[in-house]
Amino acid sequence: MFDTLSDRLAATFKNLRGKGRLSEADIDATAREIRIALLEADVALPVVRAFIKQVKERSLGAEVSQALNPAQQVIKIVNDELITILGGETRRLRFAKSGPTVIMLAGLQGAGKTTLAGKLGSWLKKQGHAPLLVACDLQRPNAVNQLGVVAERAGVAIFAPEPGNGVGDPVQVAKDSVEHARSKQYDVVIVDTAGRLGIDAELMQQAADIRDAVQPQEILFVVDAMIGQDAVNTAEAFRDGVGFDGVVLSKLDGDARGGAALSVAHVTGKQVMFASNGEKLDDFDAFHPDRMASRILGMGDMLSLIEKAEQTFSQDEAEKMAAKLAKGPKEFTLDDFLSQMEQVRKMGSISKLLGMLPGMGQIKEQINNLDERDVDRTAAIIKSMTPAERQDPTIINGSRRARIAKGSGVDVSAVKNLVERFFDARKMMSRMAQGGGMPGMPGLPGMGGGASRKKKQQKQSKGKRQSGNPMKRKAEEQAAAARREAAQADNPLGLPAGESAQNFELPDEFKKFMG
Repeated sequence: MFDTLSDRLAATFKNLRGKGRLSEADIDATAREIRIALLEADVALPVVRAFIKQVKERSLGAEVSQALNPAQQVIKIVNDELITILGGETRRLRFAKSGPTVIMLAGLQGAGKTTLAGKLGSWLKKQGHAPLLVACDLQRPNAVNQLGVVAERAGVAIFAPEPGNGVGDPVQVAKDSVEHARSKQYDVVIVDTAGRLGIDAELMQQAADIRDAVQPQEILFVVDAMIGQDAVNTAEAFRDGVGFDGVVLSKLDGDARGGAALSVAHVTGKQVMFASNGEKLDDFDAFHPDRMASRILGMGDMLSLIEKAEQTFSQDEAEKMAAKLAKGPKEFTLDDFLSQMEQVRKMGSISKLLGMLPGMGQIKEQINNLDERDVDRTAAIIKSMTPAERQDPTIINGSRRARIAKGSGVDVSAVKNLVERFFDARKMMSRMAQGGGMPGMPGLPGMGGGASRKKKQQKQSKGKRQSGNPMKRKAEEQAAAARREAAQADNPLGLPAGESAQNFELPDEFKKFMG
């Protein structure tokens, strides 16, 4: 969503790099480019004005003029101000001190509230809660059935006593749901209300009545990030008519300009708490302003990537794999490769994961053109092999390749390419594990290390070259051993040459400790 904005900002900052000192004209030109980039991204005008004012004031101050690298300092200022307009610190959900916590969802028609209810329920379930989805959208056709499907996919319970389609009292359903949750030990109640327009007085009143009936700890306003400024205007109308505590951005993976995401927190004074960036239930997480600002500026989002990895990979499995790689490349088999690949796939879309790495904006087009089905094809090829072939791929000859290709529905060349890539990857992973594969890269913790470094030290310790004559070389080794024994006998403390233990004198300051 922020690709265009990221590209414009990257081009602006590129003009600053290499300048040892920034003049007022440089800062004015930079501010002008940033203003244009934000307006093109459909950011609200009051937000743009406030943002540019802060950036210019700070850029003209001492923190830039006295900086060793003024360009980097300006980027830091832009990053700080982006975090500010996105809401500052991450805001967490407030939970009830006793009884179930009630979360009420509200928003425009088509904003994605019902799907988001399932995503929030799934997210809370992973956090150790027992959520209950409540069907209070009784106007929209099949809204109750849709929530039932979403709840089943998320693996959470649903309270839907009314069929909907214009039948039933949503205020009474909301009130009854709290008692139902209390009796069935559900600790979070998520109330899905009817979609509304900002000018729909009847549905706005209904939302206010539900709010008064259940007294929610959180009212979350769901904003479709793709509809631009109208989302901000409607959020203001709903804030004034019913009120809400936080914002949830849906459809953040769309190709719109993203101005609503950058404007809504600043304009409404309510922070963005969650963001949905895909259609799957897992494409949902807490909104972190600092991480979003980092991604907009092309600096990646390593913290989110690490969190996803921690949720997917177990520590025990990681240690076992590290131990395998440390033993040697042949210990790592195609079974291990398949297991690792499936674990990465559980983390989500490969292109989205790559997009979290710093600097990936430069190859954005290649990332967007990645075919996610390649992972499935690779898995099919490996699963078409026998256990013996997975353990030792060197036995895969022409006839075996033909059989594997037929079983996985691919060309023979695809099987050959996979095996060759596996051998290359195995070598690289083993060398990295031992610390000698990548230039300047140390051994991985707990995996031994530095094979190349050991060789270098051994080479340095050789000193004088040995003779090529076996008899002469043996005589030289015996003489060297005799010299070492004599030196050890004469100088067991490792004193400098010419010194002996009898002649060694302690410094005066140490003598007092010797009695």
